Amino acid sequence: MDTADLGLPVDVPSTALFTDRYELTMLQAALRAGTADRRSVFEVFTRRLPEGRRYGVVAGTGRVLDAVENFRFEGGVLDFLAQHRIVDEPTLEWLADFRFRGDIWGYPEGEVYFPGSPIMRVEGSFAEAVLLETVILSILNHDSAVAAAASRMSVAAGGRPLIEMGARRTHELAAVAAARAAYVGGFATTSDLAAGFRYNIPTVGTSAHAFTLLHDSERDAFVAQVDSLGSDTTLLVDTFNVAEAVRTAVEIAGTELGAVRIDSGDLLLLAHRVRQQLDDLGAKGTKIVVTSDLDEYAIASLAAAPVDAYGVGTRLVTGSGHPTCSMVYKLVARAEAAGRDAPLVPVAKKSMGAKTSIGGRKWAARRLDAEGVAEAEVVGSGPVPEALAGRELLVELVRGGEIVAREPLDAARDRHAAARAGLPLSATQLSQGDPVLPTEYVRA
Repeated sequence: MDTADLGLPVDVPSTALFTDRYELTMLQAALRAGTADRRSVFEVFTRRLPEGRRYGVVAGTGRVLDAVENFRFEGGVLDFLAQHRIVDEPTLEWLADFRFRGDIWGYPEGEVYFPGSPIMRVEGSFAEAVLLETVILSILNHDSAVAAAASRMSVAAGGRPLIEMGARRTHELAAVAAARAAYVGGFATTSDLAAGFRYNIPTVGTSAHAFTLLHDSERDAFVAQVDSLGSDTTLLVDTFNVAEAVRTAVEIAGTELGAVRIDSGDLLLLAHRVRQQLDDLGAKGTKIVVTSDLDEYAIASLAAAPVDAYGVGTRLVTGSGHPTCSMVYKLVARAEAAGRDAPLVPVAKKSMGAKTSIGGRKWAARRLDAEGVAEAEVVGSGPVPEALAGRELLVELVRGGEIVAREPLDAARDRHAAARAGLPLSATQLSQGDPVLPTEYVRA
């Protein structure tokens, strides 16, 4: 069943208005000038990583493919454009028949990237490619920011499972996308049911402080939860007194109690005390889950604590201080004239300051050292050097408007784990530092 069948706000019939007005006004002007059909190449890249980050994570590719497929101007959308005189009648007629029929190549989802990496390449007529700028950037900038934060938290957790629980800290649709991106970055589960429904991400959740406060006593609340969910449930033990709650929890659920959750206080100190108390009570298999405004640094600080899982919300869904990746979508080549066979010429903006770009349709490859560890991100135009053959990073995503690279979300998750493992060890340091790989440019 499609989510739209249930009326859920996680699906839309069209993504055509997920765009900026100037994309349509450029289209109108290009149609009038006769340049709209010129074959064009746009690339997505970032000039820098967020300060202190060692690598970026590509996420949202699968959502981009869905957005491109659904990017069509239907009746109500066309009526809106006409009513507000956003474009003229010839442009409306052109939009009514619009389907993206070009090609898209990109880094596969879960791959890592660096400054200058051509993360996505969109090829087609200027008219069809320019329309996709905003929707592609909005997806990749958001999802990649969350996935990068998730990856760092996954490293800090050292193999202990992470729970995404940030739905109440962001827009309801962003929450679904964030849960998906977090899963790509290494999180194991989500509390968000819409994300579980849409992307088949495992969901978890038991109770909040409100459930304890609803009952006449903490004991009554624990009894109700265990009666309903079984002894392997997770009981929240910091509503009143942690030590008393742990004792009560084991009395009610027995030594087979699944887990206890600590959501406030000195988590390092409490984790040690609770572990000792559980062991003394014979509940040696009961796990400890900690939550409460965690980020990668707080998780790292708990590395030596007897914590079994972490729940992360606010800092995850906001990119842990970097809610965007500053990716841009730039025209890098265009044909000299109309027609698919017209030769491409490189184009690039010349700008004062840091907003320069490099023209030309690019490829990317990752060079490895003698031990098989990545040592450079190599970006170039023209033929790929023989030494880098087979190391190219871009894969075909869309061919002639048809999606050719859909894959299970677990494939992207596994790819990220492998890509991160192939980087130098310093990539996983949480301290401030430069990108772990330099970007080298090879001119045609």
